Amino acid sequence: MINSKQAHTDYLLKEKNYSPLTVRAYTDDVTAFEAFMQQHDADAIIETVNYSQIRSWIVHLVNQGISNTSVNRKVSSLKSFYKFLLRSKQISVNPLQQHKALKTEKKIQVPFSEKELQDVVEEIVYTDDFEGVRNRLIVELFYTTGMRRAELIGLTMSSYDAANKTLRVLGKRNKERILPLLGCTIELITSYLEKRKEIKTITATDVLILNNRGNKLSESFVYRLINCYFSLISGKVKKSPHVLRHTFATHLLNNGADLNSVKELLGHASLASTQVYTHSSLAELKKVYGSAHPRNRNNT
Repeated sequence: MINSKQAHTDYLLKEKNYSPLTVRAYTDDVTAFEAFMQQHDADAIIETVNYSQIRSWIVHLVNQGISNTSVNRKVSSLKSFYKFLLRSKQISVNPLQQHKALKTEKKIQVPFSEKELQDVVEEIVYTDDFEGVRNRLIVELFYTTGMRRAELIGLTMSSYDAANKTLRVLGKRNKERILPLLGCTIELITSYLEKRKEIKTITATDVLILNNRGNKLSESFVYRLINCYFSLISGKVKKSPHVLRHTFATHLLNNGADLNSVKELLGHASLASTQVYTHSSLAELKKVYGSAHPRNRNNT
């Protein structure tokens, strides 16, 4: 019998073009469900379970204190698996066909203010060695391009086009996009490339942004770096590369950029994904509207 889990993994990687990290999350969720089923029934076969069995797993996850958002993500992985089995005619009915996601609260991401970004760039002292210039460049790239953490880590030497002042990034599902660069970012890249030559041994020769040992950056390192610098100037609870991406989009919208342009810069497949960033620009518009409209001024 065909190994349905491996076939599903291959499908996600090769046909859906999902990133290895995303595929690993999907396969881990499917494997966890299978392990749960076999704990309760050693003869359980993942391809032939019914919805009541899946619901038992969902209840188990909720009782463990896992958030509804995380449970929904795990069930989404399982739904993808059964959709694949249905598509490849390994099953005739999707057991999750009628499933409704658990209710979740919509959390509003709070972006950094323009003042906070100015302080991180201008008030924090970055050393003039390789490490300091690199760290400053990482902050600058997130804020001036809106790229994702994985996209920054994946930049290669050929990603940077000095002549056209652009960066080519590889986004989700291996979709490429070209990002324009500001003059200040280009200056930092130029400085960084000079400092990069000082590293004695470079293992990842094609990688643009390296760690101190000449290797590719890790996701945890990039997260800690952003969290560390922004903890010095911001009291916000969440300080991450994604918040910087969110800040990039919000500041562009606040300053008059149209939604479709921001969508293209972020690499979103649809405007619906980009619209989550409009709440902050709407708040700014309300503020301006409230202070500028004559009817409101007359009542104060």
